[in-house]
Amino acid sequence: MNPYDSVVQFEKAISEYAGSKYAVSVNSCTSAILLCCAHLKVEEVTIPCHTYPSVPCSILHAGGRVCFEHIKWSGAYQLKPYPIWDGAKRFRRGMYVPGSLYCLSFHVKKQLPIGGGGAILTDSEEAVRWLKAARFDGRHECSMEDDVFAMVGWNCYMSPETASRGLQLLSMAHDDYDDLEERPPYQDLSKYPMYTEKPMIGVGL
Repeated sequence: MNPYDSVVQFEKAISEYAGSKYAVSVNSCTSAILLCCAHLKVEEVTIPCHTYPSVPCSILHAGGRVCFEHIKWSGAYQLKPYPIWDGAKRFRRGMYVPGSLYCLSFHVKKQLPIGGGGAILTDSEEAVRWLKAARFDGRHECSMEDDVFAMVGWNCYMSPETASRGLQLLSMAHDDYDDLEERPPYQDLSKYPMYTEKPMIGVGL
């Protein structure tokens, strides 16, 4: 048995639970957001000013620009105007937003507390092909000897061990969880000019 069969099984199970046609697993929600931003070649992206700092970082690393808005949100929000959703604080059956790239987190503090990992829910077969190669160093699901490399990717795939634990926890999951609240609340990231001025990524320490 291929150990990565557990990853395929987990992706199928999480997509069925969430109501999407497909799921692409990754090593974190941060990686999920980064890959979605890179796939859609984002330019200007508007997000809530009170959110986790990896979100603007991911937008910037993907070549985009960040705008902040002062809005209240619960569980999930859109990276406007793109069909990308940060759903790190929401987990419930049927949560998928049709037509979106919907990003999940399985951090130990989340409703499905695998201890790591994330996923991208989508209905797009084309997005799945791109995202699966992007998460795997630009590789395809074949032997290295037979592969033909056509993109610069990232190393952020989900391990079989993480997927196996995810399958175990998902088998015991409820249909409906309350949205998670961050305590203490997220800082107002709009006060940090590094996110909105021309960035020098990696500089500042």
